[in-house]
Amino acid sequence: MDIDKMNKMGRELIDIFNLDTSPVSISLIPSTHDVPEGIQRLEDPSRHCQMIDNVRREGISFYTFVDDHKCKGGAAAIGLCAMSQSLETGDFYYKLKRFNTINAARRTMQQIPVIPPESIKSIVYAPLEKTSLEPDVVVIISNPEKIMKISQSMLYKHGGRVNASFAGIQSLCADSVAQPYLYGTAGVTIGCSGSRKYTQIKDSEMIIGIPAEQLEDLVEAAKKMFPPKAD
Repeated sequence: MDIDKMNKMGRELIDIFNLDTSPVSISLIPSTHDVPEGIQRLEDPSRHCQMIDNVRREGISFYTFVDDHKCKGGAAAIGLCAMSQSLETGDFYYKLKRFNTINAARRTMQQIPVIPPESIKSIVYAPLEKTSLEPDVVVIISNPEKIMKISQSMLYKHGGRVNASFAGIQSLCADSVAQPYLYGTAGVTIGCSGSRKYTQIKDSEMIIGIPAEQLEDLVEAAKKMFPPKAD
């Protein structure tokens, strides 16, 4: 899709839904040679959830490699590296006392969406209204009412349901990026302990990850469903 059109849709999403922060463009790049010129590498290592939060609030753009990701569980979910055995088996969360048994932890981890390991070499993060690269997924963080309206807009053309699937762990990585990327379905999620701890996401906010190919239908529907109120 034309980048100018993508940027325009970013501005329209902000205006239509009165978003307080930018929709975040996530471009998952399988080759280290495909990072576009003019985008700087992230200076200090951070967590994927922090990166999204900083982009949406500060309007910055950057790219990352696996070494730039402090949370390797998040990096594994989005395909930058392999999942550690401790995470894959559920042992990590079991030892944190998030589950009553190791089997409960294992079953949960087996159902978390994970992009194949090392299939992604770099990731570009940018506000949708400023991105210079077509996204694969767009992440929006807002209050439940606005996420509701976004969900309604997604169903306007073809109908159906938005099926939220989450476990309260690996939320901004697996639920809102890996799931839309892998399955072409929106990922509605409530955050996780890590993303609530390391970001400025408010207690009153939740998250939706949208496959980029659905954006045009979403925006066109939103214009019809939620036109500007007359003065």
